[in-house]
Amino acid sequence: MKFMEKREPVKLGNYLFYYNIALVILNLHIFTQVFYYTTKAGYNYSCQKVVYTDDENELQIAKALWWFYFSKCVEMLDTIFFVLRKKNNQVSFLHVYHHASMFPLWWIGVKWVAGGQSFFGAMINSFIHVVMYGYYGLSALGPHMQKYLWWKRYLTMMQLIQFVVGITHAAQSLFIQCEFPMWMQWALVFYAFTILCLFLNFYFHAYIKSVRRKAAKKESNGKVKSSEANGHIFNDKPATNGHVETKKHK
Repeated sequence: MKFMEKREPVKLGNYLFYYNIALVILNLHIFTQVFYYTTKAGYNYSCQKVVYTDDENELQIAKALWWFYFSKCVEMLDTIFFVLRKKNNQVSFLHVYHHASMFPLWWIGVKWVAGGQSFFGAMINSFIHVVMYGYYGLSALGPHMQKYLWWKRYLTMMQLIQFVVGITHAAQSLFIQCEFPMWMQWALVFYAFTILCLFLNFYFHAYIKSVRRKAAKKESNGKVKSSEANGHIFNDKPATNGHVETKKHK
């Protein structure tokens, strides 16, 4: 990023840890509030229309969804912190697209449908973010924590499952013609599908392609060592058993 091009990376230290823990607490609050009050109100997981009343449960659900919307604004700080720390590889298209789109989409959500089917996506996403920001919080403590963060791949898998479940939930609502704004259901299916594709691409490059590359490199290194042990010379260095390959000069 040009702003940090000639500057040293900013060391955020413990501030980054506290930021992530704050988001863990916020998302945990959102998840528990949505889960508790939708359960208390008897929400239907298959199809739930928006109820515009002064019912306490509905008001609490709307309040929790507003906090979810607010959290999407706070999470934009992720990008700022990446830039300040010169972690430019983290500012990928997936990252920017996801963070830039969630805030305006949920502005629409809390303005027109702060309840009903909207609860499901917010509930599962806030739960995933409890785990995700917990991971980031531990990572912010320093390199000595890396040995405890072996489960990063499984976190990505949880995110992928989240999108599949979200798409399935919205798609079945369309199939049964749920009494919920049709255009929002289609928008959710389309948006979740784009995010799923981007995450699958990330998963492939981060955990499948990279593993294959490492395996190929390891195999290649093994062949080199085997050749050296058998007496072949490389880079004009003598072989171990006395057999030397030389190039004939004409």
